[in-house]
Amino acid sequence: MYLRHTTRRKDGKVHRYWRLVRSVRVGRRVVQHVQQTVAHLGELDEHGRVAARALARRLIGTPEQAQLFKDGSEDVTVPVRLKGIRVERSRQFGDVYLALALWRGTGLEELCERLLPAGKQHVAPAKIAAVLVAARLCEPASELHIAEDWYRRTALADLLQLEDDQVNKDRLYRALDHLLAHKAAPEAHLSQRCGELFSIQNDVLLYDITSTYFEGQAEANPLAQRGYSRDHRPDCKQVCIALVVTFDGCICSSHRLDVMRVAESKSR
Repeated sequence: MYLRHTTRRKDGKVHRYWRLVRSVRVGRRVVQHVQQTVAHLGELDEHGRVAARALARRLIGTPEQAQLFKDGSEDVTVPVRLKGIRVERSRQFGDVYLALALWRGTGLEELCERLLPAGKQHVAPAKIAAVLVAARLCEPASELHIAEDWYRRTALADLLQLEDDQVNKDRLYRALDHLLAHKAAPEAHLSQRCGELFSIQNDVLLYDITSTYFEGQAEANPLAQRGYSRDHRPDCKQVCIALVVTFDGCICSSHRLDVMRVAESKSR
């Protein structure tokens, strides 16, 4: 049961006459485009239409919702001029919301809060770690891109209570250093949680090697050396990274290797 109206013009004015109608059924089938008039209501203002809808609900036995204040606003329609609407500061929500749900569901949030205490820092390192993980899941890119572009396009500022200007490349780099100091603990935790959540079998483990290179001299990194480059950049120093993964590709552990040791092992 619902309201319908008929529009008529009289003496240069537009009149809307409302009536309460119900659908017509034949057996269990509703006859399309056929309604039976229950009552003629004449011209109704906004409050009159609200009262008419309430009458219809009572007639068909729909239970009323108990509310603290019942002013009829839940049934009021508001006309909107579409040409006057504009969208400002739209944020990506769904992907980062799911990323944070995984971050918390796997227990990483609690683990990082325990491993990376806030101390005297204005922004907790665990929150910056959450930003890094969400970015890696949603839009893998450099820390500079995360700080200057990606983070400002997401709803993480509201979800983490972390303003845009509080996420910068320096904080992101420091958080990576903090995580590296505790690398073994997150790896062990994730290996256990993935086995619990997804019933991952560790009967078969695969060992693979990849590499990354540096544009600069990398003088502070003793593992960075020149050698065979998978990235076709023999002019740059590089570091080899070894990964231990399950048969399904889930990473269990990772560590850096000396380039020369990898070359020697291949020659053997």
